[in-house]
Amino acid sequence: MQSQVYFIKLADGANTTEQVQAIGKLFDVAEVSSIFSNNDFVGIKFHVGEGSNNTRVKPELISELVSKVKESSGVPFLTETSTLYKGERHNAVKHLMQAHRQGFGIENVGAPFLMADGLLGNTEYEVAIPGELHKTVNIAREIKGADALLVVSHATGCTSTGLGACIKNLGMGLASRKGKRRQHSAVLPTVESSQCTNCTKCMRWCPADAIVEQNGKAYIVPEKCIGCGECIAACRFDAVKYDFTADEGYLQKSMAEHAYGAVIDKPGKCFYFNVMTNMTRNCDCLTKNPDEKLIPDIGILASNDPVAIDQATQDLTEAAHGHTLGKLAFPHRNSDIQIKHAAQIGMGSLAYKLIEVEI
Repeated sequence: MQSQVYFIKLADGANTTEQVQAIGKLFDVAEVSSIFSNNDFVGIKFHVGEGSNNTRVKPELISELVSKVKESSGVPFLTETSTLYKGERHNAVKHLMQAHRQGFGIENVGAPFLMADGLLGNTEYEVAIPGELHKTVNIAREIKGADALLVVSHATGCTSTGLGACIKNLGMGLASRKGKRRQHSAVLPTVESSQCTNCTKCMRWCPADAIVEQNGKAYIVPEKCIGCGECIAACRFDAVKYDFTADEGYLQKSMAEHAYGAVIDKPGKCFYFNVMTNMTRNCDCLTKNPDEKLIPDIGILASNDPVAIDQATQDLTEAAHGHTLGKLAFPHRNSDIQIKHAAQIGMGSLAYKLIEVEI
């Protein structure tokens, strides 16, 4: 059966007002309000962006959804989880301060920001899923408590998975710290010493303190490494490489299974938006500027199927630019693994009908 994916095309460089109009129109046309019951707690999951990142989804779009949820008799709250790496979102206090700096305070968006995984990222539920790798996954506790979810994903590339969109926003973004570590447990990077300048940036960035100095160069201790790939993103000298003899597919499959765990207990109560503007090579976990845009803007997608919306994201970028977003960002990665695996375990459908909507 084909899933419905709604699409509003935006001109490259569409301003924030146009983006707000688009996401609001998609909410109405897709009849998203029908998934809410009176006084449902509705979690709005998105990414606030690291540092001074300004390519992330704009606060005005989240504010529009907050208003729409309230009009639908729901009780909205913004939600996220802490990161593994040592940035501005490493724990609840830092993350909430970062959200406020980025414009997502309650005075701007009209809803409170609640960290789904608690103060330290270890507040969780173990959720049963029909997975290939896992029979249970560790998901942030407050996600379990929410009645419904709106998931707003900024489509980008990703160092570790090729594509960062809806499945990653769910799988990485709503797993507890334990769940995140489990996903990153297979693919391990190494340092090519001839290119290492010993700038120590990767050492400071590593969430597991797995990088040390050895003979004047950075060295990744395999026994401590969790495979998160943050050192690759941090390195400016292309000295950190992935060990491609490891199973690249494990990370993406595990991520997809954690994504399913985040929504499996909410059939018919979740809806997804993929924002295809300011698409960059790396995800919003890095501080980036607008001039790092990988390809021109395409528009905004909306669907009740997380698999179909990511497949549509890949298809639209391939149609416009000759390659999928994942392949354009990281040609050596097969970013389709996550989407196909999510479909295989029953999370959604690869087949969809694209419904174009005018603002």
